Amino acid sequence: MLSLLGFGSLDELSDATVPKEIRLDHELDIPTPRGEHEFLSSLKLIAEKNKVYRSCIGMGYTGTITPPVILRNVLENPGWYTQYTPYQAEIAQGRLEALLNFQTMIAELTSLPLAGASLLDEATAAAEAMGMCFSIASNKKNGFWASDDCHPQTLALLQTRATCLGIDLKVGPTRDIDFSYGDGGLCGVLVQYPTTDGRIEDHRELAAQAKQHGALVVASADILALTILTPPGEWGADICVGSAQRFGVSMGLGGPHAAFISTHEKFARKLPGRIIGVSKDAKGNRALRMAIQTREQHIRRDKATSNICTAQALLAIINSFYGVYHGPEGLRQIARRTQGYASALVKGLERLGHGTLDAGPVFDTIRIRLGKGRVHAARQVADAARERNINLREYADGTLGVTLDEATDRALVADLLAAFNFGHYTGFDIDELMAEAEAEGMLDFGSLTRSSEFMKQEVFNVYHSETKLLRYLFKLMSRDLSLAHSMIPLGSCTMKLNATSEMIPVTWPEFSELHPFAPDTQWRGYTQMFRELERWLCEVTGFAAVSLQPNAGAQGEFAGLLVIRAYHEHMAKKEGRENIRNVCLIPTSAHGTNPASAVMAGMKVVAIQCNERGDIDVDDLKAKAVQYGDRLSALMITYPSTHGVFESTIREVCQCVHDAGGQVYMDGANMNAQVGLTSPGKCGADVCHLNLHKTFCIPHGGGGPGMGPIGVADQLVPFLPGHPVERPDTAGEFAIGPVSAAPYGSPSILTISYVYIAMMGSAGLKKATQVAILNANYMAKRLSGDFDILYTDKNGRVAHEFIVDCRAFEKSAGVKIEDIAKRLMDYGFHGPTMSWPVPGTLMIEPTESESKDELDRFCDAMLSIREEVRAIERGEMDREDNALKHSPHTVHEIGSDQWTHPYSREQAAWPKAWLRDAKFWPTVGRIDNTYGDRNLICTCPSVDEVAEG
Repeated sequence: MLSLLGFGSLDELSDATVPKEIRLDHELDIPTPRGEHEFLSSLKLIAEKNKVYRSCIGMGYTGTITPPVILRNVLENPGWYTQYTPYQAEIAQGRLEALLNFQTMIAELTSLPLAGASLLDEATAAAEAMGMCFSIASNKKNGFWASDDCHPQTLALLQTRATCLGIDLKVGPTRDIDFSYGDGGLCGVLVQYPTTDGRIEDHRELAAQAKQHGALVVASADILALTILTPPGEWGADICVGSAQRFGVSMGLGGPHAAFISTHEKFARKLPGRIIGVSKDAKGNRALRMAIQTREQHIRRDKATSNICTAQALLAIINSFYGVYHGPEGLRQIARRTQGYASALVKGLERLGHGTLDAGPVFDTIRIRLGKGRVHAARQVADAARERNINLREYADGTLGVTLDEATDRALVADLLAAFNFGHYTGFDIDELMAEAEAEGMLDFGSLTRSSEFMKQEVFNVYHSETKLLRYLFKLMSRDLSLAHSMIPLGSCTMKLNATSEMIPVTWPEFSELHPFAPDTQWRGYTQMFRELERWLCEVTGFAAVSLQPNAGAQGEFAGLLVIRAYHEHMAKKEGRENIRNVCLIPTSAHGTNPASAVMAGMKVVAIQCNERGDIDVDDLKAKAVQYGDRLSALMITYPSTHGVFESTIREVCQCVHDAGGQVYMDGANMNAQVGLTSPGKCGADVCHLNLHKTFCIPHGGGGPGMGPIGVADQLVPFLPGHPVERPDTAGEFAIGPVSAAPYGSPSILTISYVYIAMMGSAGLKKATQVAILNANYMAKRLSGDFDILYTDKNGRVAHEFIVDCRAFEKSAGVKIEDIAKRLMDYGFHGPTMSWPVPGTLMIEPTESESKDELDRFCDAMLSIREEVRAIERGEMDREDNALKHSPHTVHEIGSDQWTHPYSREQAAWPKAWLRDAKFWPTVGRIDNTYGDRNLICTCPSVDEVAEG
């Protein structure tokens, strides 16, 4: 491979490719790597420093039981966790069906007809809903009222978002609500259902009042409670959000977990995130795909409704299979059992002389005021609980909170009663307490008892044995192309190996079963991992500090820009200046999430042009820097460029912005070409987010989870994100508010990147980068005789990815870029990134994980397709009826008695010999996206709809 490129070593290649002025002059200070077995053994010792207590803290995080059939065959299965976001829907029908099931389940439980395919976490989902209310009101009403009995992390995150969006947020009791609050009045109201301390409020009158005043009601709801409580859609809520964590996903010290959002169909265009919709393929068969606003932040950019890019697809898929496995009756049983234990606890507490703050019925959470003369004994009770390995929620007023869950049993209730008896077991009969509670009507929610049926669709009522569910899981998995099948060469997305040894610790109980607000003395192992990972990421980026809190790449962008904003505000105050720096310069080639994130951070986006080589137009940048002067806040730049080239002007660009008083934000999407060779700090940047789900091996999971930590230079360290419940150690003196629900984002998957870096070491990380650059240049060289490589450096080299220009084919042969991407499916490949950043092109990134034979196989497929295009150009194949136009070809079509095409079935399905050995069959033909958007269907059909055909 090197000889083809004219180099004798990897060092020679990287020296010739990466500009000399930004090359690192030292090796990364990362420990010597250890083998898989050795390191996992040492990591187990670190994990054992975490103490797994039974959590009764609640606050949106509860214990759950992941059915083993789902644990092993989904969460621990690379056929599910190595898939990419389903932008190529024909080879993603399995996960699309699982996500459609998720949407259907959420729509049914909330009684709101349109649900999204997941958001990041409950608090950010509430913030997205607030932004949605503001947008629906056409930004003419900027007041938003959040009930003070919402979870504290949700309220804090709302404040972070509201400040940037220009929303006037008021936190207070709903009984004091003022619909005229804010400029133009309230656009929305948020309530927690049940409240953070367990009260079940009737919001019907509030919803009616809100409607009269033109405000929307958002309910942040408990998904399990909705199986027995009147759902928000039935009492008048317009939007419902929440966390699906308790449907089979462990707490993991805070994540990753799928949040949900549902609303009315009339708000479909305002719904943030992804929606899975039903359409049809070229033969009229039912086919699934992402609907309407797919990648809308890339299309609408600074006018996008949200910057959401990574969702939590893998976790939502687990949630959906949990719902499929248990079905509506199973979910009700879990809810009733949980409620039964909570009610029994209340009765036991009454016998001990304690009371609850609310006399009404409870679901799973109670807030306890200790008996007369014991108001100062809360610490004694909490200590007695901890002696029994139980964590309680401790309130500032001396009351205590208890939340029970699916994993609760009689032994836990007995231990809790002993703790509230100051360490002495009571001998109470738990079954007797439950019977007493039921006899007194404590399980009856009265008019708020759910009376409507839910989840009557067939899929939720047939897979209740492990055998049936197992076969369903594998049926869907077989419809999805993943890294288990072939390389996924998506430019800018870095679909690389997710090594098994990196994945193993994720499901260790010591990492997976911890509550995010447990005392930090119980997660010393996590603390050690956080500190070491932060230090390593600082070393990789060349920065002074790292925040691990952002739980997605776009979230990292937002957090980094907020840090820059806070820094400028601080400096203005310090220097006595009134002007606020709010202009963000963004190249036209940038990721669509960049301008969307800048707008979310309250900045004005100004585009910077690119030259004919695809590089930033330095003259345009300098002119804009002068034009906006003391209003210039930041430049957002991707390096290597979005066009896949190491720009030699990078330091000049950064210096230009610094000279104007701005800060440089580097998008970390292309860090796979930097690690060990250069760094954002060396290039001159001030902030960079890291897509741990790209460069650092956290799997994409079919569209999430992701993690987007940010590294910052010295001057920005004091502004790193804080948290109202558990302050991260990296939170600075002037910390911005939280950007994620949990203090450390999604900690349980940080173990993956931690293991990756530790096992690679300094030399391994550098070599990985060099091989990624080698693979890209090798492929570009192989393809360059038949395809135009759009952008290269002055010596004809690319970075870790490259763009193939296919625009001429539409004129010469009627072949569009979509035809090539779909035809690649017939060869067993996922198409590269299509028509971005340049329409009519393919952006290819091979990563360092792929072997030469796999690279050659993909190149051979591309060259074969080029010959098919030439056959059309020469008139040897019909311009309309050819293998490209009708791709992908399904087994049903190949096996049909009818074959009317002028090309053979052999050419359609087996154009290369290797396909006879291993063939991946798309289960649907080319999908009609337009039909799906015009006929929006985003749930599974009901039993009645199926009967009606």
